Amino acid sequence: MCRFASRRAPCARGAAAMRTAPALLFLLTAVLAYYVYIPLPNTVSEPWKLRVVDALLRGVMILGNLAHDLGLSHRIYVLNFAVNRFEVQGPRSSKAVLVTDTAFAGVQVRVFESTRRKEGELKRAVIYLHGGGWALGSARMRSYDSLCRRMAEDLKGVVVSIDYRLAPEARFPEQYNDALRASRYFLQPRVLARYSVEPSRVGVSGDSAGGNLAAAVAQQSADLPFVQVATDSSSPSKFKVQALIYPVLQALDFNTPSYQQNQNVPILYRPLMAHFWLEYLDGDLSFIQPLLANKHTALDVYWTAQGRAKVNWTQLLPASFRKHYKPVAPAHGLAQVVEEVPALLDPRAAPLLAERDVLARLPRTYILTCEHDVLRDDGLMYGRRLEEAAVSVTHDHYEDGFHGCMVFAFWPAYSSVGQRTVENYIRWLDDNL
Repeated sequence: MCRFASRRAPCARGAAAMRTAPALLFLLTAVLAYYVYIPLPNTVSEPWKLRVVDALLRGVMILGNLAHDLGLSHRIYVLNFAVNRFEVQGPRSSKAVLVTDTAFAGVQVRVFESTRRKEGELKRAVIYLHGGGWALGSARMRSYDSLCRRMAEDLKGVVVSIDYRLAPEARFPEQYNDALRASRYFLQPRVLARYSVEPSRVGVSGDSAGGNLAAAVAQQSADLPFVQVATDSSSPSKFKVQALIYPVLQALDFNTPSYQQNQNVPILYRPLMAHFWLEYLDGDLSFIQPLLANKHTALDVYWTAQGRAKVNWTQLLPASFRKHYKPVAPAHGLAQVVEEVPALLDPRAAPLLAERDVLARLPRTYILTCEHDVLRDDGLMYGRRLEEAAVSVTHDHYEDGFHGCMVFAFWPAYSSVGQRTVENYIRWLDDNL
């Protein structure tokens, strides 16, 4: 109660503010909940963790788009700044794993070496390529550092995580060239000997866009003789296995069943994947809508006919994945897209388009897919084409999984599906490498 008249007005204002504060708090909470909440399939693992991570990413993307529109910075720089600010860490060794940053043929890499090796015993090795739409991420990110560290420790081997250049500074084929150049350097006998690696026990792996690069590098190493990158005249080794984690493998059909089913499921929305493709291939972003409508592979765009046959999901997918979805094949399209972005038909950019004789020479393969991922059918179709070429394929599918779920195996976004994907992935490598 106010004791003096002169204090009544301030006291009344304070009381009014106290009455207003809960209402404002409720309003802010409601707005935040509305922003964070998005409907998700009821089989998604731990949906609220996914919603929170997605909300943070969407917030950064909004800021990036605003900065881009105002001419302050490229939207991708803003995204990478946010990622690097909280995720990138230096090379930290432990009792079990020696971690060093170095360069292979001018390409930055982080090397993880198990220290648990008997005298004279050779190790297994994995070349790893991180995801991020060819534009985001780093081998130095906490999640990839944790994954590669665990791989090196569990496999008692060596993991080379390649920090290839990113868009928009680098465009196709520069990311691919970095991955290929660093891989070839490591596969030289003298380099393998330096790291005590058994030449016949080296694999290549990656997730998402990194899975794309891993598949393309594996095809190149199987299809053509290695070009020497040093004075060493002995022949480099070949890959024993390839392991692809929800890989992106084609850009000719943005209306596969998984693209239709999961177009609004985080973290990788359908328009965002088209955006990443155009950034990678240096295409005009005005082509996003034609890509999403399959205008670039319409029936009258005759030079994409051969490519369309290789992504014909009505033949390559089991009925359980085709479900009730129908192909989207416009009669009339926009040939300008392929004319200006010819790399859409290049197997180095889209490994699903490789010829069968190239696929037939690939090593034993592991493919991980997730039900709630626009890229699910890319992996499924690639696995089918590999099997038709007589390649041994192991397919791990997660009904409760979503794109990027493997990095949810580590703090702070730990989830059960993330832990299961990592455990099964490393177990397969342990059994086959």
